[in-house]
Amino acid sequence: MKARWIVGVFAAALGMAQAPPDLGSGGVWMPQSLADIAGKIDPPFLPWAKQRFLENQASKQNDTASRCLPPGVPRIMFQARPFEIVQTENRILFVYEGGAHVWRQVWMDGRAHPKDPNPNWLGHSTGKWDAETLVVDSVGFNDKTWLDDAGHPHTKQLHVTERLTRTSQAKMMYEVTIDDPGAYARAWMASSTLSFKKGGRLAEDICLDKLSK
Repeated sequence: MKARWIVGVFAAALGMAQAPPDLGSGGVWMPQSLADIAGKIDPPFLPWAKQRFLENQASKQNDTASRCLPPGVPRIMFQARPFEIVQTENRILFVYEGGAHVWRQVWMDGRAHPKDPNPNWLGHSTGKWDAETLVVDSVGFNDKTWLDDAGHPHTKQLHVTERLTRTSQAKMMYEVTIDDPGAYARAWMASSTLSFKKGGRLAEDICLDKLSK
């Protein structure tokens, strides 16, 4: 990391464009398992959202992920299943082993979100660099997923801002801000640390095979 920073300083001094940080080529990231991302804080629920949260905790039948549907964002980033980050010139891909084997596209070409996005499981994501940090802005979610395994609900107004900062070769800080005026009185945050497995590869994982056993 230090060597790349020195190269960046010389590049800036010479007026050269600095390459973006490497977020994990040659391996996979493993999130920490965090069932309740609120931790010790009390999320600022609106009354209906509090009631829905209690219902979700009482009955996991409300959990669409248990039926092999995508777990949604940010939930998928708090489950202990590996994922790979693939960086290209105009987009970054998050490819997940778990969560129904889905992937996310983060557009890095400066485009805006659609004015009227078609709500889907993982939303529409755009990204930018803030120094060494990748900032991902996502909207356009459906309201079928939970924010975490504990059952925190959300609406189609959900706006998620994620910050990923590689702090060393082996670690990355993940921070997320949840802003959903349809379910919460104000925005709230959660965070975790991701671990890098050099040389790791994603394995085939077919969720429906597990349901059929």
